[in-house]
Amino acid sequence: MKFHPVHGNLLFAFFMSFCVALIVSGALTAIIDGFDNFIPTWMLGFSTAWPIAFSAVIVLAPRVRRLVQDLTAQ
Repeated sequence: MKFHPVHGNLLFAFFMSFCVALIVSGALTAIIDGFDNFIPTWMLGFSTAWPIAFSAVIVLAPRVRRLVQDLTAQ
């Protein structure tokens, strides 16, 4: 299945936020709670973190792209 290029930013935010929220929530779950009851605790943390991460990427990605363009030589 292919998506129209106009949806590229939304797809980027979806996948990037998914990956980051999954990794960070898993790491923090392991550090804070250890591995007892890991999967349910991790999924609870992930389900909380992902909507926050997705919203943050949607809002921040354009600003970060502009910042990177301003900081790099052309």
